[in-house]
Amino acid sequence: MNTFTLRIIACNRVFYDGECEILIFPGYGGQMAIMAHHESMTCSIEIGEISFRTPDGDTHVAIVSDGLINMEKNKATVLVYSAERPEEIDKFRAEAAFERAREQLKQKQSIMEYHVSSASLARAIARIKGKEKFDFH
Repeated sequence: MNTFTLRIIACNRVFYDGECEILIFPGYGGQMAIMAHHESMTCSIEIGEISFRTPDGDTHVAIVSDGLINMEKNKATVLVYSAERPEEIDKFRAEAAFERAREQLKQKQSIMEYHVSSASLARAIARIKGKEKFDFH
């Protein structure tokens, strides 16, 4: 079976460390995928949903912040600020963060504050969408 080692590291924990058959992630130009023996590369990951399939056939999903991915010698390392399983997301907190970011964008801000507010808004939207997409209760 063609697999590669995948390690997903967030600021607060190692989200996943093990074998993987395919990794799908949001790249700068759209969805990208990595499979075993992919050529060496480093690229950015955008805020959104990543998914990966393990050798047992299970598909795992995470909602991630922006970050980097490095693929080298059949090992992929993903470095992101945050990574959460959909069931770990508190929808009410995500909605409150969305409202705060939206209000901040309405205020007069420096360019740096604008980019921080935009990133906060994008992360809140990704968390809300991820929670709604995978929440079956």
